[in-house]
Amino acid sequence: MKNSPKSGRMTRRAFLKRSGAAMLGAGMLAGGYASFWEPVQLDIVRPSFRCPRLPAAFDGIRIAHFSDLHLGFYSRKSVIARLAEAIGSETPDLVLFTGDAVDSEADALREYLPLLASMNGTLGKFAILGNHDYMTRPDLVADMLKVAGFQVLRNGSALVERRGEAIAIVGLDDGLKGFPDPAKGLGGVPDGLFTLLMMHEPDYADTAAAYPFDMQISGHSHGGQVRVPLIGAMLTPPGARRYVMGAYAVGERAMPLYVNRGIGETHLPIRFLCTPELTMMTLRSGNA
Repeated sequence: MKNSPKSGRMTRRAFLKRSGAAMLGAGMLAGGYASFWEPVQLDIVRPSFRCPRLPAAFDGIRIAHFSDLHLGFYSRKSVIARLAEAIGSETPDLVLFTGDAVDSEADALREYLPLLASMNGTLGKFAILGNHDYMTRPDLVADMLKVAGFQVLRNGSALVERRGEAIAIVGLDDGLKGFPDPAKGLGGVPDGLFTLLMMHEPDYADTAAAYPFDMQISGHSHGGQVRVPLIGAMLTPPGARRYVMGAYAVGERAMPLYVNRGIGETHLPIRFLCTPELTMMTLRSGNA
């Protein structure tokens, strides 16, 4: 006897309808997650690096590193407030911001200055500019970051002292829209001093590894912003094609590089499997 519609067997049409509905529902859930949930989360990542030239006085130094705020592009004050609160609760020694404060308008930074001013490190806070900052009014962005208490390094350096010893922080111009000059950046750094490089584009590490930098930290990539299981980043910008997120060892001397996934978004206001990141890194001295 033939199966009737009431026999419990699903017809091909019903199967396709249910499958289509399931796919649509999954797409809507994923879209909602990528648009409204993940971009407002904050992942605190805690890598540790052994640095042979780091002075003993700086052993265990804790650095809060964040990048790519992209203020003005679907930016949410609650996200920056959460970032500021997280940095405050961590009580870092240094706060380092690796660029792209704004997305397309420098004035978008103004309302966030009190939150940025509240981010403090016991040994100071430093910032560089990213390609989006250079695409607006870079001098104005730099001036506002200074108002918020950041020392802005543009092919320059600063010495940080602790218990009679020192390390150097070097910040270079953006690699896509500026004119990075590592020799100029190192100009005020004594020979043999541990030197940490702040550079917006991570792929610049291939160049930086030829200079006496002990480590580079970067952003720019957003970690791809959208990542697919087993595949990784769907798309990364120029300057972040080789190094996308996390830790790397670059060049013959294996210079450490760390790439932060950033806080904000650009082009599309979504993140998928690529949560905004605050990096709380610890540096240890010696070779052990």
